[in-house]
Parts: sequence; structure tokens; C-alpha cells
Amino acid sequence: MNTTDQWTSKLGFILAAAGSAIGLGAIWKFPYVAGTSGGGIFLLIFLLFTLLLGLPLLMGEFIIGRSTQKDAIDSYKEIAPGSSWHLIGRLGITTCFILLSFYSVVGGWVLIYIVKAATGSLSGLTQSDYNNLFGGIVSDPVISVGAQLVFMFMTTIVIAKGVTSGIEKASKYMMPALFILFIILAIRSFTLDGAMEGVLFFLKPEFANVSSETILFAMGQSFFALSIGVSVMVTYSSYLSKKESLPQSAVSIVLLNLLVAVLAGLVIFPAVFAFGLEPDAGPTLLFNVLPTIFSQLPFGVLFFLAFLVLFLFAALTSAFSMLEIIVAALAKGNEAKRKKFAWLVGLAIFIVGIPSALSFGVLADITVFGKSIFDAFDFLVSNILMPLGALLIAIFVPLKIPKEKLFNELKAGSNISVKLFSVWFLLIRYLAPIAIIIVFLDVLGFLEFIK
Repeated sequence: MNTTDQWTSKLGFILAAAGSAIGLGAIWKFPYVAGTSGGGIFLLIFLLFTLLLGLPLLMGEFIIGRSTQKDAIDSYKEIAPGSSWHLIGRLGITTCFILLSFYSVVGGWVLIYIVKAATGSLSGLTQSDYNNLFGGIVSDPVISVGAQLVFMFMTTIVIAKGVTSGIEKASKYMMPALFILFIILAIRSFTLDGAMEGVLFFLKPEFANVSSETILFAMGQSFFALSIGVSVMVTYSSYLSKKESLPQSAVSIVLLNLLVAVLAGLVIFPAVFAFGLEPDAGPTLLFNVLPTIFSQLPFGVLFFLAFLVLFLFAALTSAFSMLEIIVAALAKGNEAKRKKFAWLVGLAIFIVGIPSALSFGVLADITVFGKSIFDAFDFLVSNILMPLGALLIAIFVPLKIPKEKLFNELKAGSNISVKLFSVWFLLIRYLAPIAIIIVFLDVLGFLEFIK
């Protein structure tokens, strides 16, 4: 990819990459999955998977992208010419396309709630009112599809502007604002009576709550939260200078991601327990439970509006990365074609996402393997396609890239030692594939059959 558009600074890259990782996965999905999967024990397993699998795989994707300076398909072609390994990139692009199609639906819900909070429509409602409001929004075809369209429009505008003027510029404003809002909300949540019960639920592991499902969800969440396995980070790192440290960048992104996940839990669970609500409310946690909580606080609607704006920033920065990987593969570094492909792909994703937007209303009776269209897409991406992509990358990196080249790429711009490199190499070559395969076998029911 002979592109002249690159990150102007290491900070710009880290914020953009962290923005890709810190999205709905950390703020919307992580709290409700943690709430339904045992709280503290889920958090512990998630942390272990993120450090032992997510971090090594993230560095692997960085190596692929920066060493070739090409998009998610051509990078694999350059490293393994004449082979089928480029299908990893195609799998990643397909996964991002599907993911953004239903992800944009949730982004649309956030936009709707921002408008309602800003206009005072959320004031003075009971929990029953909030449940009815959410049900009415997601079942209304015009509102849900229209909001999804607006969210995709906002995403496409930024991608059409390019890496420097679009993604990097937006991320530099959105990410600091996100952290500031999170810290304010966490402090407010901690001041509530009974908040410590929620803190203990979230931070104290109860090993009796461990199940194969908890482990599966924790691994899927660690990939989802870091954008691992879809070659997004291959594309983002292809815009990175050879002078920058890949290990330092990867560690910074992982730590930022973990910080946001923990902050999200510390905003939500103390408040949930303080008001005697259930932590396992599922995907509606942010749209039914949180408004109820905020409505009972002084200036609660204002705090909820701040949370929604934070939520929107996170959703958009992740959406940027999903659309970018597709546009970059089509434009091939030709910035003149970027705008056209951005709008064409954005429109296509919107159209494919319409069934997900309607799956809570007019298409509610249509199920796939017992799941709604929205939930089926979510399960396909989080539990099958992303882990599969991660498995293939874990096999590809040590198999097709010479060990000396791997070390030189990681050492460029950093002072990584031979020992640390050896630990990373062992994790990506052995631990990551074995762990992913074991969880896959469990998903397919083979482990239960053996028992």
C-alpha cells in the first residue's frame, strides 16, 4: 500500500488504536457479560486472557502491518506470496463488515437516548417507564433504522477524510474526553450508599462461579475488546513509523483498555447494587437499568447525558477502525478513491444491518438457531469469527515470519530483551493456539462429549 497518509505521532496511533479497542466492547458489552458471568471471577479470567493471549496477538498483528506497510489483505500476500494465507485478511474484513452492521444498531440507540436526555424526555420516569421506552425504541422500525443510518453517516464522514485528518484528529479529542467523563462518573458512583457491595461483586473473584461458559465469554470478550483476530490492528499499524516501539504501543493500548473496562464496572456495579437492582440484566443494562439509577440522583439526567456522550465517543472510535480496514483494502493507498469507497461501504453496511435493527420489532419472530438476528450476528462474531481469526494469526506469525525478523521488528524503536522476546514467542506460538482450540472444542460440544 503506497500510502502517504500516516499517523503524525505515536500518541495519535495509541489513541486511535485504543479507541478501536475501547468501544461498545468495554462499555456496553463488558459490564453486562461480567454481570451475567460471575462478576469478579469473570474479570480475573478476562484479565488473564487479555495479558497472556490478547497482548501477544496484538503485537503479532502490529508486526504484520508495520513490516509490510500494506492493508489487511496485501500484508499477508507479501509475507506469504502464492499461498492462501491472505484469507486471514479477508476473514477479518468480512468479520468487521458483519460486526459493524449490528454494532451500528447499538450506536443508533445511543444517539436516540442522547436526544431524549438532552430534551428532558428522560426526566421523572420509573423503571417500568424506562423498560417501556427502550422496548418502544427498539421495536419501532423507523426510529431504530433511522438512528442506525445517522450513526453510519457520522462514521463514514470521518473515514472519508482519511487517517490523519479523520481518524487521528477525532480520536485525539474523543479519547481524553472519554477518560475524564469516566473518572467523574466513577467517583459519583462510589459516593452512593451501598456502593461497596457492587465493588465487591465486580472485584472479588468467587471461584464457585467458574464455568466453561464463563471462560468462553471471557476469551471472546478479550478478543472483542482489543479488536483482535480481525486484522484491524494490521491496518492501523501499517500507518505507523518504523521508529515507534511496537511493544510499548501494544502495552499502552492493553492497559488503557483494561482501565476502561474496570472503570466501566466501577461506574455501573456500585450504582446497580446501591439501588437494589440485578447485575445480570443483560444487554439492556445500559438502557433500562442505568437511566433508572441516574434518575434517582441529584442532577441525574445530566450525569446520564454525560455517560451517553462518553458511550457515543467510544462507539464511534471503534466503528472508525471497522470501516477503515475495509476501505483501506479497497482503496489500496489511493486517497482519491478513499472517499468513494468509504461512502459505498458505509451504505452497504447500513443495508446489511437493517435486519439487526428490526430484529426487536417487525422481525422479532425470525430466529437463527434460537437467537434473534442481532444476537446471532453477535454470537457469530464474538464466539466464532474473532477467535478463529486470532487462531489463524497465532499460527501464521511464528510459522511464516522468520524468528529473526520478528525480533528485529519488535526491537525497532524499543529495547526489548531476548528473554522478553522469547516469552512473547512462546505465548503466541504455543499458549495462544492451544487455549483457543480448547475453547473452540468446548463451543462445539466436543469437551462435553468426551466427559
